[in-house]
Amino acid sequence: MQGVWFRAGTREQASILGLSGYAGNLKDGSVVVQAQGDADSIGKLEQWLQYGPPLAQVNRVESVEIAVQAAETDFRIL
Repeated sequence: MQGVWFRAGTREQASILGLSGYAGNLKDGSVVVQAQGDADSIGKLEQWLQYGPPLAQVNRVESVEIAVQAAETDFRIL
């Protein structure tokens, strides 16, 4: 769902957890998040993504492990 500060909230949570990566809107209204860092912090972000910010409506969270992206040094909004 767009317009509920999901990407900004995700960036805030990722920054608190010391993660790098990005969050971006997709054309279908969903949000894609790519994050990297330590496993505990990734798990905490995944838990937060289950609910998102207060106005969000999260229907599903899918998690896929990918290779580390060395160029990612901060968390961006696309």
